[in-house]
Amino acid sequence: MAKAIHMMIRVLDEARSVDFYARAFGLAVADRLDFPDFTLIYMSNAEAPFEVELTVNKGRTEPYDLGTGYGHVAFVVDDLDGEHARFTDAGFNPRKIVEFKTEAGLIARFFFVEDPDGYKIEVLQKLGRFR
Repeated sequence: MAKAIHMMIRVLDEARSVDFYARAFGLAVADRLDFPDFTLIYMSNAEAPFEVELTVNKGRTEPYDLGTGYGHVAFVVDDLDGEHARFTDAGFNPRKIVEFKTEAGLIARFFFVEDPDGYKIEVLQKLGRFR
């Protein structure tokens, strides 16, 4: 059986991206692999073994074109309202909280935020299938 272990995104500024993921999601650098043309930074926390891999291509000065194919990565939290307030206070400019409901009731509460390179990140309340 396959097991998801990480997602990779290309970032322009290592320090700025590491700081964002550390302050926004409590991720810490688990490993850093430096190569002549690029650096890989693996970030994770104790909540899950899944990692975010930041790829920094050395010498790149222009922001990446995210195109129309990238969707988002999602994180789940216990207190969505508290996290939304914390993100706002940190200057991360989260979007408004959205609720999805069906006849059966509330199925999801979430907001989106963008990292320093413009990648969309969904922050979900622990609820239903989102655990």
